[in-house]
Amino acid sequence: MSYYKIENLEQYFKAYKKSVKSPEVFWSDIAEENFTWYKKWDKVLEYDLTKAEVKWFINGKLNIVKNCIDRHLNKKGDKTAILFEPNNPEEPTQHITYMELHERVCKMANVLKDQGVKKGDRVCIYLPMIPELPVALLACARIGAIHSVVFAGFSSSALISRINDLDCKVLITSDGSFRGNKSLNLKSIVDEALEKPSSIEKVLVVNRTGTEIQMKEGRDLWLQPLLDKAPKDHVAEVMDAEDPLFILYTSGSTGKPKGMVHTIGGYMVYTAYTFQTIFQPKENDVYWCTADIGWITGHSYIVYGPLLNGATTVLFEGIPSYPDHGRFWDVIDKHKVTQFYTAPTAIRALARENLSYIENHDLSTIRILGSVGEPINEEAWHWYNNHVGKKQSPITDTWWQTENGGIMIAPIPYVTPTKPTYASLPLPGVQPELMDERRNEIEDNQVVGSLCIKFPWPGMARTIWGDHKRFVETYFTAFPGKYFTGDGALRDEVGYYRITGRVDDVVIVSGHNLGTAPIEDAINEHPAVAESAIVGYPHDIKGNALYGYITLMETGEVRDRDNLRREINQHIASHIGPIAKLDKIQFVSGLPKTRSGKIMRRILRKIAEGDFSNFGDTSTLLNPEIVEEIKDERIEG
Repeated sequence: MSYYKIENLEQYFKAYKKSVKSPEVFWSDIAEENFTWYKKWDKVLEYDLTKAEVKWFINGKLNIVKNCIDRHLNKKGDKTAILFEPNNPEEPTQHITYMELHERVCKMANVLKDQGVKKGDRVCIYLPMIPELPVALLACARIGAIHSVVFAGFSSSALISRINDLDCKVLITSDGSFRGNKSLNLKSIVDEALEKPSSIEKVLVVNRTGTEIQMKEGRDLWLQPLLDKAPKDHVAEVMDAEDPLFILYTSGSTGKPKGMVHTIGGYMVYTAYTFQTIFQPKENDVYWCTADIGWITGHSYIVYGPLLNGATTVLFEGIPSYPDHGRFWDVIDKHKVTQFYTAPTAIRALARENLSYIENHDLSTIRILGSVGEPINEEAWHWYNNHVGKKQSPITDTWWQTENGGIMIAPIPYVTPTKPTYASLPLPGVQPELMDERRNEIEDNQVVGSLCIKFPWPGMARTIWGDHKRFVETYFTAFPGKYFTGDGALRDEVGYYRITGRVDDVVIVSGHNLGTAPIEDAINEHPAVAESAIVGYPHDIKGNALYGYITLMETGEVRDRDNLRREINQHIASHIGPIAKLDKIQFVSGLPKTRSGKIMRRILRKIAEGDFSNFGDTSTLLNPEIVEEIKDERIEG
């Protein structure tokens, strides 16, 4: 792949300068030199950010799956494309070569066409992390259908709402899924969802767990017999660069989930470019992103980004704690993983465990460490650096969103000097800007503002499915002519960006703008603390005060709680200042999180305010039972 070469800071600044001065030339060069097109575009870019209208590679014709698989077959046909590591470590690993993946995707594409799926139709995919999941994505893209993955752990109500919002024709699911020492009957959730009126005509079922399930005649079909009969050849559909590739719903941490529409050409170019730039794949590397394909990280950095670059990508069905807390390190050791990309939530959880789990494994093959999902706190960063990377493997703390398509701000390993808690510099082609409440650009350092992007990039979502008005209002109205990320950030004296959390997590206390992320970082450094979440609540004198929800390292009884509260506040005062002290500290056994690991601060804010009227749909939480527990133990007064 011949992307703009970035091997040192001088090359980074040169590439970045070109991407800002001549963005059309910059992206056109990357698109033309690294991908197969049926027809080249007539124009690189058209946009009007005030209307949220953006088009890249206009009238260009392509198929993303030809770029992910077909073009690699001559030189890399026998190379492992997907390395499937099952939930049970006793079950054999699957090495699926590019040639084998091509055949499986073609067969699946033919099955979908036989079931009446056409170009432009929406297909809902509700599968665990098994090979049929990426195969289904790629098969949809091959025939021009639009895939929408629903995380295989969401409730039936979450599933049916997405199916009907998209008017999906076909649903692909499995009998069940494995998660640690448990199994889940996915098909029963599907059946419950489809008791309500829906657009679904066919349900294709993968046999994964052997769970006894009900099959509805005329609607439900076992997938494998259909694949066995399907031809292994398929000619990929010619698609337009601006045709939709997939629709992925945001996790719903704020209000009703939004179906973000990503289009083929721009998404392909951006995910491939960012994967190459950040993870720097070499021919014999084994790359592992631990996310679920139900989220954008899995789409971009388990499936599309790695395959577009002809890499080997690990597909992991299990969890980090099964059969014990050494599973991640066992997989890295077993498969000689070279790039490891995971979430701070996982890092913090594993850091609580005995170091023997990690010390018993050889992690010396790791060349690059990545962090994704939320800003990584300093304590977790150092643990990751010291114990996983052995101070030899740089950490790239990546900031981006479902709406972005790919990584936006992150250190380029071996190029950008790292600074804990800072996402550092924007990637070439990304033009960030910090804005104050009066819509003026913030020039000063260490001042928290609203993080906006002032120029289009190829990977950006084009709209919310069926509701462009909401797309405009959500992302392009607060700061007209710019994309508003919803995140707060500050910039240091060398231009590094630090994400301070969602803008509504910047709490104004006695006239001071306090980002919750730095306060949480300070709290998490206390040896008794495992994790924390800070929210604001109304205060008669200060305007707002700070409420802290804190989980502790010990699972049993701990020492005097009041004394611990004083220690934590003293820790905050010494690290940030007395103004950042917490008025209330509630010790909790866990925090409400989405399946992607995001803390549902909206719920925590409502509890802090004493407003229990409407928490929204909590069924899609990883741990819905924790909400009642936190509510019942709320600190009054």
